[in-house]
Amino acid sequence: MLKRLHIRNYAIIEEIEIDFSGNMNAITGETGAGKSILMGALSLILGDRADTSALLNHEKKCIVEGFFTLDTQDALRLFLAENDLTEDGGEEELVIRREISSNGKSRAFINDTPVNLEQVRRAGALLVDLHRQFDTLSLADSGFQREVIDALGGNSVLLKDYRKKFELWQAVKAELNECKLKKDAFNKEYDYHKFLFDELEEAGFKENELEEAEEELKMLSHAESIKNALEQASGELNEGEQPIVQRLKNMQRQLSAVSKYHQGAEALIKRLQSAQIELQDIADEAAHLNSQLNYDPRRIEYLNERMAAGYRLLKKHGVQTTGELLAIVQGLSGKLGEALNIDEEIALKEKEAGELGREAYALASTLSEKRRRQLAPFQEKVNRLLVQVGMPNARIKAEMQERDPDPFGKDDIEFLFDANKSGRFEPIRKVASGGELSRLMLSIKSLVAESMDLPTLIFDEIDSGISGEAAKQVGLIMSKLSTRRQLITITHQPQIAGRANAHYFVYKEKKGEAIKTNIRLLTEEERITAIARMLSGEKPTAAALANAREMVMN
Repeated sequence: MLKRLHIRNYAIIEEIEIDFSGNMNAITGETGAGKSILMGALSLILGDRADTSALLNHEKKCIVEGFFTLDTQDALRLFLAENDLTEDGGEEELVIRREISSNGKSRAFINDTPVNLEQVRRAGALLVDLHRQFDTLSLADSGFQREVIDALGGNSVLLKDYRKKFELWQAVKAELNECKLKKDAFNKEYDYHKFLFDELEEAGFKENELEEAEEELKMLSHAESIKNALEQASGELNEGEQPIVQRLKNMQRQLSAVSKYHQGAEALIKRLQSAQIELQDIADEAAHLNSQLNYDPRRIEYLNERMAAGYRLLKKHGVQTTGELLAIVQGLSGKLGEALNIDEEIALKEKEAGELGREAYALASTLSEKRRRQLAPFQEKVNRLLVQVGMPNARIKAEMQERDPDPFGKDDIEFLFDANKSGRFEPIRKVASGGELSRLMLSIKSLVAESMDLPTLIFDEIDSGISGEAAKQVGLIMSKLSTRRQLITITHQPQIAGRANAHYFVYKEKKGEAIKTNIRLLTEEERITAIARMLSGEKPTAAALANAREMVMN
């Protein structure tokens, strides 16, 4: 509910503040007094784009603020939570503010938190339903028409259950389609992958085989040089006329003979013993290596063949090591396995999608039946209201046609309109005039006000083209509607203004050389006078005053 609207430095408004009633609020005033300017300012906090030409004083910024009570609007609370916008000061109040600076920069805030224009629009749509005289968007929208029928049928829980099932069905269908695309890709690549796998599998390389083969081939290719070096080392250390190991033993004996005469000789003897043992071990190892190494032309040929095959595969697959080749084998094996398993996965997904589709379709059919049962009562009630609001020849008809399921069911619902009992029903957007649309929208909204979570309703001069009894009936409908929802209407009809719980009068006043718009809440006597002027002119007659008093009192 809109509690208060504060406007400063907008158009010809210097500064005004309006505290609205929670029921029916009427705004009247002379043509050109600035009633449309109020709606323009209100539109800013509902997400309309700003224009610097709207500034009254270009040295100051324009500020428009709307103060709303949250009531029990769950959707709005969810929006605030999702966007980290808490209630102002922890209270059950929401404040939307727009600021326009003289350089054209516009800023928006929700509860003093900066937000973008889309967030303002979303919040505004949850708070205010603004219907202007020629605003046909919502009434001509098939989504709104469907929502009307669903609201009357109490279909919210069923629709929610259906939507969950539908979304799950679509998710499984997407997975199934992905599996089929995979299968197509597998089918195209299977033979190639199988050839690569078989080629690598037949080569049968082991971990690090190529690296080890390269080292072994180097060794075998230089076997003669290596054996000569090993034989020479072993001979120098352990054989020949003066082997090094034997000479070390002789040195030890010579030092042992004089060790009793010098304490340092014993340490040298021990070191020579250690050196002798190490060199003897080296000689033995060299001899062992020499005995193990044999030039093997067949082994060399085998290694050359393995390395040639390996290097060809390395180059083919653009890798450097045996390990990378083995990883490719593993990857190809996985792809071939997936190709073999994909048919089973497709069969399971097809079964699951079929079951979910049948369940979703059953819910959609139940939803369709409930909707269909609402069409005739809806037509009857709206047509009765159209007579009441001064359109006795107008008729509405709701048609429903089946189509492919989507998140809202499998029905296309369209409201058709015949303004003159011609028998030719056409889509509302094609044939209804602005005034007819306004009264039609009022009739529909009054019918579904209890069923739909409609926010504050604002009607901007929807009474255009009516008077007398029709205007009286529109006033009665608005008054009844305002018992369940806050309603604000800009009107020229005394019969409507007389039904309001609060009556605001827009007027112009001269301040210095400038003309400014202002607004004030009328007292009961001021209301009677204002309505009497609407009935009979600037100087109301006694009869007009009496008539006005009766309108206000009743």
